[in-house]
Amino acid sequence: MKRLFNTYIRCLIWLSVFIYPIAINAQHDMLNNKVQQSNDVDVKDIVFNHISDSYEWHITKIGDKEVTIPLPIILYSRLSGWNIFLSSCLEQNQGVYKGFSIAPKDSKYEGKIIEYNSEGKQIRPFDLSLTKVATALMINSLLLIIIILSIARWYKKNGATTKAPKGFVGFMEMFIVMINDDVIKSCIGYNYKKFSPYLLTAFFFIFINNIMGLIPFFPGGANVTGNLAITLVLALCTFIAINLFGTKHYWKEIFWPDVPWWLKIPIPMMPFIELFGIFTKPFALMIRLFANMLSGHMAMLVLVCLIFISVSMGPVINSSLTVASVLFNIFMNALELLVAFIQAYVFTMLSAVFIGLSQERGVHNENEEI
Repeated sequence: MKRLFNTYIRCLIWLSVFIYPIAINAQHDMLNNKVQQSNDVDVKDIVFNHISDSYEWHITKIGDKEVTIPLPIILYSRLSGWNIFLSSCLEQNQGVYKGFSIAPKDSKYEGKIIEYNSEGKQIRPFDLSLTKVATALMINSLLLIIIILSIARWYKKNGATTKAPKGFVGFMEMFIVMINDDVIKSCIGYNYKKFSPYLLTAFFFIFINNIMGLIPFFPGGANVTGNLAITLVLALCTFIAINLFGTKHYWKEIFWPDVPWWLKIPIPMMPFIELFGIFTKPFALMIRLFANMLSGHMAMLVLVCLIFISVSMGPVINSSLTVASVLFNIFMNALELLVAFIQAYVFTMLSAVFIGLSQERGVHNENEEI
């Protein structure tokens, strides 16, 4: 654990020297472009534009030219069937292509692809487009696969007992063993090996997406774990692992818990509460991860906006708030680096606790291997 803490401190120092100034400059350029277009700084618009999903990946702005990566749009319309084209086609045709356009600001489908029916009403086609979050998800998942396979290749080549790994492989071994032994094994107990592959995958998937979200340039910067759809799928995976592999004793405690009879008959108060708890546990996992990662991104953007909000207050106040904003952003980035680990750790730990509770057998054998 001490070695892991020392490694974190080194990474923090390295990021403070090299990455954080780039992050602040990138945020500064983005907000400066917004200010040049309008005399007033719309903080809400800036923040929500950054954290929301999009059909293209904005890289930077050079002069008057926006540098973006167009992403494929895949739609099925009841009016025209399947349609596949790049998002750049919308820009090249004044925002409308083959009858499709992006819903305006006040629409209930704001920011999504829409089309208009014969009555002039907005309708949503079946959308399978590769958005910014989906693209970042694929890139980060590919990066995770490369990391894990490179570690597995080292062990296949050198064996598990011939020599101790060094460098990155040694660091990852320490990381994996810490999560497996201190979290998964201790929370689940005798049957932990059955769930270790899923929980280790969930931990490193969340962790690498959190870290990539803090990097301000391509292919980082996408708020993947701050997207409710991503955390929903992770929570559903835990929900399935808990209830699909739950023991008979687990289900007995839900429908006929060991409480006084008057809490079960004639009104099944406790069974109802226990059954309700099946759904609140994964819901809490989903909201906890989503809210923590989303709020971190929003807080950093709001701090950067202080620089431009204070422009009209005079050079003294503006200079003071600029320095304060930069310092607070460095602090927030350092804090978010820690939060990236903590949120992955907490999600894995709570998932392991809930799975461990579903593996209770009622009678414990003191000689069981833990």
